[in-house]
Amino acid sequence: MSAFACLLARCDDRWRGQEIEIDSCESLLDIVDLARDTAGEIRLVLIEEDDEYAAIVRADGEDEEPRAFLTDGHAADSYPVAAVVAEDLVEIGEDELSDDEDAPPAHDSAPFGDPEVVDDLGTSAFDLLTMCAHEGTLPIDVLVAVCEKAGCGDVFDRMRA
Repeated sequence: MSAFACLLARCDDRWRGQEIEIDSCESLLDIVDLARDTAGEIRLVLIEEDDEYAAIVRADGEDEEPRAFLTDGHAADSYPVAAVVAEDLVEIGEDELSDDEDAPPAHDSAPFGDPEVVDDLGTSAFDLLTMCAHEGTLPIDVLVAVCEKAGCGDVFDRMRA
Protein backbone atom coordinates (compact mmCIF):
# COMPACT_ATOMS: atom_id res chain seq x y z
CA MET A 1 0.00 0.00 0.00
CA SER A 2 1.19 3.44 -0.90
CA ALA A 3 -0.02 6.20 1.41
CA PHE A 4 0.82 9.87 1.54
CA ALA A 5 -0.12 12.17 4.42
CA CYS A 6 0.91 15.74 5.00
CA LEU A 7 0.06 18.70 7.17
CA LEU A 8 -0.34 22.13 5.63
CA ALA A 9 -0.53 25.12 7.98
CA ARG A 10 -1.10 28.75 7.09
CA CYS A 11 0.33 31.54 9.24
CA ASP A 12 0.09 35.17 8.13
CA ASP A 13 -0.88 34.23 4.55
CA ARG A 14 2.11 31.91 4.20
CA TRP A 15 1.73 28.15 3.88
CA ARG A 16 4.15 25.62 5.38
CA GLY A 17 3.99 21.89 4.91
CA GLN A 18 5.42 18.70 6.30
CA GLU A 19 4.90 15.06 5.62
CA ILE A 20 3.41 13.28 8.64
CA GLU A 21 2.99 9.70 9.83
CA ILE A 22 -0.60 8.80 10.71
CA ASP A 23 -0.49 4.99 10.82
CA SER A 24 -0.63 5.01 14.62
CA CYS A 25 -3.71 7.29 14.74
CA GLU A 26 -6.67 5.40 16.15
CA SER A 27 -9.26 8.15 15.82
CA LEU A 28 -10.04 11.32 13.94
CA LEU A 29 -9.11 13.22 17.10
CA ASP A 30 -5.62 11.67 17.01
CA ILE A 31 -5.16 13.10 13.51
CA VAL A 32 -6.53 16.47 14.69
CA ASP A 33 -4.12 16.47 17.65
CA LEU A 34 -1.19 15.99 15.24
CA ALA A 35 -2.38 19.01 13.29
CA ARG A 36 -2.93 21.15 16.34
CA ASP A 37 0.66 20.58 17.45
CA THR A 38 1.64 22.90 14.59
CA ALA A 39 1.12 26.66 14.67
CA GLY A 40 -1.28 28.14 12.15
CA GLU A 41 -4.63 29.83 11.65
CA ILE A 42 -5.58 27.10 9.19
CA ARG A 43 -4.38 23.51 9.45
CA LEU A 44 -5.15 20.84 6.87
CA VAL A 45 -4.18 17.19 6.99
CA LEU A 46 -4.30 15.74 3.48
CA ILE A 47 -4.24 11.98 2.99
CA GLU A 48 -4.17 9.89 -0.19
CA GLU A 49 -3.73 6.15 -0.43
CA ASP A 50 -3.28 3.83 -3.43
CA ASP A 51 -5.24 6.11 -5.76
CA GLU A 52 -8.36 4.87 -3.93
CA TYR A 53 -9.36 7.75 -1.69
CA ALA A 54 -8.37 11.14 -0.39
CA ALA A 55 -9.19 12.69 2.95
CA ILE A 56 -9.10 16.29 4.12
CA VAL A 57 -9.06 16.88 7.87
CA ARG A 58 -9.25 20.46 9.08
CA ALA A 59 -8.19 21.47 12.57
CA ASP A 60 -8.14 25.25 12.83
CA GLY A 61 -8.51 26.88 16.25
CA GLU A 62 -8.24 24.93 19.46
CA ASP A 63 -11.89 25.64 20.29
CA GLU A 64 -13.25 24.85 16.84
CA GLU A 65 -14.74 21.48 16.01
CA PRO A 66 -12.56 19.49 13.62
CA ARG A 67 -14.00 18.94 10.17
CA ALA A 68 -13.26 16.17 7.72
CA PHE A 69 -14.12 14.93 4.26
CA LEU A 70 -13.49 11.53 2.68
CA THR A 71 -13.79 11.25 -1.11
CA ASP A 72 -14.94 7.63 -1.16
CA GLY A 73 -16.69 5.99 1.77
CA HIS A 74 -16.07 2.53 0.33
CA ALA A 75 -12.35 2.97 1.10
CA ALA A 76 -13.23 2.79 4.80
CA ASP A 77 -13.94 -0.92 4.31
CA SER A 78 -10.43 -1.66 3.03
CA TYR A 79 -8.07 1.00 4.41
CA PRO A 80 -7.54 1.47 8.15
CA VAL A 81 -6.75 5.18 7.88
CA ALA A 82 -9.88 5.79 5.79
CA ALA A 83 -11.88 3.87 8.40
CA VAL A 84 -10.47 6.12 11.14
CA VAL A 85 -11.53 9.23 9.21
CA ALA A 86 -14.97 7.83 8.29
CA GLU A 87 -15.77 6.53 11.77
CA ASP A 88 -17.26 9.79 13.02
CA LEU A 89 -18.54 11.05 9.67
CA VAL A 90 -21.89 10.58 7.99
CA GLU A 91 -22.35 9.66 4.35
CA ILE A 92 -23.33 12.71 2.37
CA GLY A 93 -27.05 12.56 1.65
CA GLU A 94 -27.66 9.92 4.31
CA ASP A 95 -30.52 10.87 6.62
CA GLU A 96 -30.13 8.13 9.20
CA LEU A 97 -27.65 5.45 10.02
CA SER A 98 -28.82 1.85 9.95
CA ASP A 99 -30.17 0.44 13.20
CA ASP A 100 -29.35 -3.11 12.11
CA GLU A 101 -26.56 -4.12 14.48
CA ASP A 102 -26.14 -7.47 12.69
CA ALA A 103 -25.41 -5.87 9.32
CA PRO A 104 -21.78 -6.22 8.24
CA PRO A 105 -19.82 -2.98 8.28
CA ALA A 106 -19.88 -1.48 4.81
CA HIS A 107 -19.80 1.98 3.36
CA ASP A 108 -21.23 3.30 0.14
CA SER A 109 -18.81 4.74 -2.40
CA ALA A 110 -20.33 8.18 -1.84
CA PRO A 111 -18.23 10.82 -0.11
CA PHE A 112 -18.45 11.14 3.65
CA GLY A 113 -18.19 14.16 5.88
CA ASP A 114 -18.28 17.91 5.41
CA PRO A 115 -18.05 18.93 1.73
CA GLU A 116 -17.71 22.57 2.84
CA VAL A 117 -14.43 21.79 4.62
CA VAL A 118 -12.40 23.97 2.20
CA ASP A 119 -15.17 26.27 0.95
CA ASP A 120 -13.47 29.38 2.38
CA LEU A 121 -10.20 28.33 0.72
CA GLY A 122 -11.62 28.45 -2.80
CA THR A 123 -13.15 25.01 -3.37
CA SER A 124 -16.91 25.04 -2.92
CA ALA A 125 -18.82 22.00 -1.69
CA PHE A 126 -20.32 21.68 -5.18
CA ASP A 127 -16.86 21.68 -6.80
CA LEU A 128 -15.49 19.19 -4.30
CA LEU A 129 -18.39 16.77 -4.80
CA THR A 130 -18.24 17.23 -8.58
CA MET A 131 -14.55 16.31 -8.62
CA CYS A 132 -15.26 13.20 -6.53
CA ALA A 133 -18.03 12.12 -8.92
CA HIS A 134 -16.08 12.81 -12.12
CA GLU A 135 -14.98 9.56 -13.70
CA GLY A 136 -11.26 9.51 -14.27
CA THR A 137 -10.42 12.01 -11.53
CA LEU A 138 -7.98 10.44 -9.12
CA PRO A 139 -8.08 11.26 -5.40
CA ILE A 140 -4.69 12.99 -5.66
CA ASP A 141 -6.16 15.20 -8.40
CA VAL A 142 -8.79 16.37 -5.92
CA LEU A 143 -6.11 17.28 -3.37
CA VAL A 144 -4.00 19.07 -6.00
CA ALA A 145 -7.01 21.14 -7.12
CA VAL A 146 -7.92 22.04 -3.53
CA CYS A 147 -4.34 23.10 -2.79
CA GLU A 148 -4.03 25.17 -5.95
CA LYS A 149 -7.22 27.08 -5.14
CA ALA A 150 -6.10 27.58 -1.52
CA GLY A 151 -2.76 29.02 -2.61
CA CYS A 152 -0.61 26.18 -1.31
CA GLY A 153 -0.25 24.14 -4.49
CA ASP A 154 3.50 24.73 -4.72
CA VAL A 155 4.05 23.62 -1.10
CA PHE A 156 1.95 20.50 -1.67
CA ASP A 157 3.78 19.67 -4.92
CA ARG A 158 7.20 19.98 -3.24
CA MET A 159 6.19 17.51 -0.54
CA ARG A 160 4.92 14.98 -3.09
CA ALA A 161 8.11 15.20 -5.21
